[in-house]
Amino acid sequence: MNNFISINIDEAEVKKICQEKIEKLIREVDSEKVFWDSKELTRRTCLSWNTIQLFFFFDQRFPKHKVGGKWLFPAKETRSFLEQWLKEQ
Repeated sequence: MNNFISINIDEAEVKKICQEKIEKLIREVDSEKVFWDSKELTRRTCLSWNTIQLFFFFDQRFPKHKVGGKWLFPAKETRSFLEQWLKEQ
């Protein structure tokens, strides 16, 4: 005895669902923080502050700005730097 399952997929509905998911992800990325602070940097990299200082904080390419007593890191540039830095390791 053969058991077969037949599944019909509405391609237009699948495309619509995919488009909605893509648009949602784009909105989330666009709403990303403009700056990260040191706490956000450690959270996003899963590295301690000491490890960040040891490995790349003093790299001249690493984008950072001290405002008052607080370090701020531009989110897009920092993400790009971190991706490049990791490839170099």
